[in-house]
Amino acid sequence: MTEILPESTYRELLLWLLRKRKRFRVTGLSMTPLLQPGEEILVDLNAYQKAFPRVGEIVVAAHPYYSELHIIKRVMSVAENGSCFLQGDNLAESSDSRSFGIVAIDKILGRVTSRFA
Repeated sequence: MTEILPESTYRELLLWLLRKRKRFRVTGLSMTPLLQPGEEILVDLNAYQKAFPRVGEIVVAAHPYYSELHIIKRVMSVAENGSCFLQGDNLAESSDSRSFGIVAIDKILGRVTSRFA
């Protein structure tokens, strides 16, 4: 699933300065070619306070087994209770994504809004 993730706009940068967005650095290969290791993204931590994630959105979540580790994945399906199946775009590198199974909604930190630039 190829998608273009926009560069941060002035609005996104302002929201980051106002602490309405959080910055994360990509470390793995599971979201290539969309996101490369070393790139930074902005995340809306309030995106799912009133709504569930939607299929196709890119999210940051706490790893289901190592809560101090954050993962960046695409939402592949959403259950009625809001739990999601997350998977990386690079299927050759994201075998770890499939082993997570379903990720609870409370483990999803937010929606990726843009590349930090």
